[in-house]
Amino acid sequence: MAANTTETAIGYEQARDELIEVVRRLEAGGTTLEESLALWERGEELAKVCRHWLEGARARLDAALAEEEAPAEREE
Repeated sequence: MAANTTETAIGYEQARDELIEVVRRLEAGGTTLEESLALWERGEELAKVCRHWLEGARARLDAALAEEEAPAEREE
């Protein structure tokens, strides 16, 4: 699955929860090299999804703060 498809297909919380599970499985060991590589690749994809959502949230917060500050600057 491509990262762009994943980004639009799942939300932040779902990606985060799945990433936590991927890390747990990798840390626990007991997987083959091929399974570990597949888990690592999935983890990288999920991390990108989380980063995408967090960057979007940061942009929304920055925009809201800028709107809030703009009227205050005009009043001065």
